[in-house]
Amino acid sequence: MWSNITELARTQHPDLLKTLDKGFRHIENESFESSFRGLFSEINLNSEKLGKTYEDKNDTLCKIITKIATGIADFSTDTDTLGDAYEYLIGKFAAGSGKKAGEFYTPQQISTILSRIVILDSQDPTTGPKSKLDKVLDFACGSGSLLLNVRTKLKEESGTIGKLYGQEKNITTYNLARMNMLLHGMKDTEFEIFHGDTLLNQWELLNEMNPAKKTEFDAIVANPPFSLRWEPNDTLAEDFRFKSYGLAPKSAADFSFLLHGFHFLKDDGTMAIILPHGVLFRGGAEERIRTKLLKDNHIDTVIGLPSNLFYSTGIPVCILVLKKCKKQDDVLFINASEQYKPGKRQNSLEPEHINNIVETYQFRPDHIERYARRVSMEEIEKNAYNLNISRYVSTSVDEVQIDLKAVNIKLAAINERIKSSTDKHNEFLKELGLPPI
Repeated sequence: MWSNITELARTQHPDLLKTLDKGFRHIENESFESSFRGLFSEINLNSEKLGKTYEDKNDTLCKIITKIATGIADFSTDTDTLGDAYEYLIGKFAAGSGKKAGEFYTPQQISTILSRIVILDSQDPTTGPKSKLDKVLDFACGSGSLLLNVRTKLKEESGTIGKLYGQEKNITTYNLARMNMLLHGMKDTEFEIFHGDTLLNQWELLNEMNPAKKTEFDAIVANPPFSLRWEPNDTLAEDFRFKSYGLAPKSAADFSFLLHGFHFLKDDGTMAIILPHGVLFRGGAEERIRTKLLKDNHIDTVIGLPSNLFYSTGIPVCILVLKKCKKQDDVLFINASEQYKPGKRQNSLEPEHINNIVETYQFRPDHIERYARRVSMEEIEKNAYNLNISRYVSTSVDEVQIDLKAVNIKLAAINERIKSSTDKHNEFLKELGLPPI
């Protein structure tokens, strides 16, 4: 227990390091039927950074733990407070990590947009959130914050989630996600995080070949790495996720991630994924995939976000909302790129900006000047299935129309006044015996 560890630290007990190491191993191997195997694999208590000898390391740990114990003594130990504190630290760590942050963290404001969209009824969002989502997936889950945000938003609406599923390739981030779940009070039966490559589909759960046993999800959210280079091959070309659409190019795996998630979406589910703007207009293989998704009426909404919202990149990104069974045969475009709060290092979204996006998605208006528009498939087809947002919703301000005739009359009147004033002035100069101007 933490209380025992802090007492060992306070009394400078020589066995603190051994006890801590033994505790980590016990949690990894004995707790929750080994669900947390390798959870502390990135922690090295034998590191020379702690000290050269065992005694030095033990002494350093005693000081660190005593300091932490003193600092948190006045704080609540309920799971909400612990979870919020961990979330805060991850956010602060991401802010200082630059481009590396893209591997594990989606800013909370953007997470909130995705979460609030996917918890709404997919067929009729105007009816509000669903009362329950059985399964929610994030196939590039990073620290798990996006999954937890979906759970939080549904709980705020008095709804429940059966189980959260996440997949993460990076071992450190994978451990971060499991820790995040634990510190938010999640039981081991309420989540499953898998360590493996999503593009290669290494998760046995998602590799069921029998369609009757296929795992499907009520909601899917994701913020995969932007335009990741990958190595598609003949085997992947026949993969059940990509076979009907074709493979994304080597230069950008964006559509591979999208198709992976979309394959496992329930017929009445909603998927929201963050992608770079290139997926909206790039040609070649990506154009073929995009065209088929549009012809099959699977792309529901395209949301353009402001630039410089992410820790990892300054580029503007978009959110694609996809559904398998869609009521409307049009696409809603939301150009939210100009609604944000400017910041020195980063821009941010205020609650009203988030509400504007979610409510526009929810109530699907025909047209909001310079902000949103429902576009028919006929118009999209005329644009060669290019989804570049500015083609459909322009944020440019119309030039002011100038009445040239009125301007000409005004200029003529000004010239007349100048001539009259000059003549009068010249009369005075003549009287004074001076030359005229």
